[in-house]
Amino acid sequence: MSGKSKKSTEQKPKKKQSAGAAMSQKKELAQLLYTRNELTQQQVAERVGVTPKTLGNWVKDGMWDDLKKSLLTTKSEQLHFFYDQLNSLNLLIKSRDENARFADSKEADTLVKLTASIRNMETETNVGQIIEVAQEFIAHLQSEDLALAKVVTRHFDAFIKSKLRRK
Repeated sequence: MSGKSKKSTEQKPKKKQSAGAAMSQKKELAQLLYTRNELTQQQVAERVGVTPKTLGNWVKDGMWDDLKKSLLTTKSEQLHFFYDQLNSLNLLIKSRDENARFADSKEADTLVKLTASIRNMETETNVGQIIEVAQEFIAHLQSEDLALAKVVTRHFDAFIKSKLRRK
């Protein structure tokens, strides 16, 4: 009898581990579906097989809405938009009579803000870029050392969350 109780005790942690691993995989899939697709929380919950309440907690705790926003607009799209605005304003000023081709105070303020935004965007790395690099690196690392990849993934997740909190 004592042999049976040891055996059943040993199996229980394995079941808990596999259930935990399955939930972890569901959470990863849910995060991908939620942040990279135009799906509602209800749709993601159904596809992943969790309750909407569980998914809502994951979204809130992991700050997935902030993550989604940072992934929706790429850096190059934002830069292109800023350059278009800057160009439009410069063309407006240039279209004036030769003696009036100067920016008024509002236009000058806008020009300064646009150029500062462009400079910041060109020199800073956004969360979306960090995530892309992290995913590529972890995918590479998984083929080399799966255990290390799991450790690095936890560290990257913590790092990304800290970046999102600073915004």
